[in-house]
Order: sequence, then C-alpha cells, then structure tokens
Amino acid sequence: MSLKKINTVLAATFVLFILWFGTEFILSPETVAPTFGLPSWPSGDGGGFLVVKGVRDVVMALVLGVLLVTGHRRALGWALLVEALAAYGDMANVLAHHGSVGTALGVHGLTATLMVVNGLLILRETREVATATATPLPQPA
Repeated sequence: MSLKKINTVLAATFVLFILWFGTEFILSPETVAPTFGLPSWPSGDGGGFLVVKGVRDVVMALVLGVLLVTGHRRALGWALLVEALAAYGDMANVLAHHGSVGTALGVHGLTATLMVVNGLLILRETREVATATATPLPQPA
C-alpha cells in the first residue's frame, strides 16, 4: 500500500472519528461527557459548554473532510498539525483538572500524536510534488 493511500485512510479515519465524537457531544452531551476524562461536569445550564465542544469538533472534522475531498493534501497536512493542538489542549485540560491520566494520555494525547504523525507524513508526501512544480521548465532557445 502506498504512502498516499495510508495517509488518506488515516486522514479519513480522523474525519469520521472527530465528526462522530463531536456529534455525540451535540446530541447527548450528558451521556458522552464522562468519557472525556474530567472528574466532574457542569450541572444545570452548564451542559451548553459540552455542546460548544461538540460544535468545535464537528467544524474541525468538516475542515479536514473538505481538504481531503477536494485534494488539497498539503493544506490537509498543515490542518492536521494545527488541529492536533486542540487534542493536546484537551489532554492538558484533563491533566490540569485532576482528571483521568489514562484518558488524558491514551485518548487525547494519542489522538493528537497520531494527527501530528499523519500531518507530517502528508507534508512529506506532498513535499516532492511541491518541489517538482516549483522547478521551472527549460525554455526553448
């Protein structure tokens, strides 16, 4: 299997996973919230913050999905690198609030690291294409 196919499968998996997780936070935040890793959740009207997290995830997935479907692979690589910061931020948030270390590292940290690896692999894959198109063609005399 080629590097491009592996990268495409990984990126598509991230799109689907983030979209699913975000949708769960929008549709049933009280059910999925305990899996995030924080020790306690807002009560009363605080549940709206969980929907905000869901909307963030859905938008992030859509950005990756659009770049993947339209073939903007170099931009996809950069977007994966940047969006990994959100997952690292989630990991830091869980750790800072004395949440589950296992969830912080095993879910958020692992997801972020895999996104970075996928982003770097896509940038490596597209580097050769970018270099080839930047080289001017010889002009006839």
